[in-house]
Amino acid sequence: MGGSGSAGKAADARRAAHRGNRYGRSEEARQAVLDAADDLLVERGFAGVTMEGIAARAGVAKQTIYRWWPSKVDVLMDAFIEDMAEHLPVPDHGDLGRDLRAHLGGLAGFLTRSDPGAVFRALAGQAQHDPELAARLRADYLGRQRARDALPLARAVERGELPAGFDVGFALDQLLGPLYYRVLVTGEPVSREFTDRLVERFLSQYALPSSPSRPPG
Repeated sequence: MGGSGSAGKAADARRAAHRGNRYGRSEEARQAVLDAADDLLVERGFAGVTMEGIAARAGVAKQTIYRWWPSKVDVLMDAFIEDMAEHLPVPDHGDLGRDLRAHLGGLAGFLTRSDPGAVFRALAGQAQHDPELAARLRADYLGRQRARDALPLARAVERGELPAGFDVGFALDQLLGPLYYRVLVTGEPVSREFTDRLVERFLSQYALPSSPSRPPG
């Protein structure tokens, strides 16, 4: 969504082309609102984002935004969820090791080096003292993203790389817990080397002996 370079210029062009209130609930207007919310959160932080500011940046009437979203939290959550789906497709190489390395590496880069990742960190911080936002973050982001994170493991079970009845939920905690801990708590780098080590440790513990992903023991 929001960002610099060609993506930022494209967003600016969309907003410039749709100043005023002469379009109804069009997809371009909706996208302009989501882009504006993303940009403002990165620039000003959660407290600095208002519905008035979003409307001014997007070039729409505030009443128009309220017809679509009841609060700025709803706008920001929709913007972030769309970013996740757009920028983090779940890999499917037919090999558990390749899929996990690509997925964890991509997730780490998204959360630590992109504007949408900054949006997530801001939302997670605000959620610590905003129960409504915390509930939305768990239901709308974590619930959906966890289902996406589970796909490589579920496919590996179907291919016989992981045992039948494998506890996917517990495995996700093992794989992703250290990543989110660094992103949200310690602030330590989440390098590709780090995420690859998480994957290698996981494969050595759980991949079946016949799996091509299992490291030699």
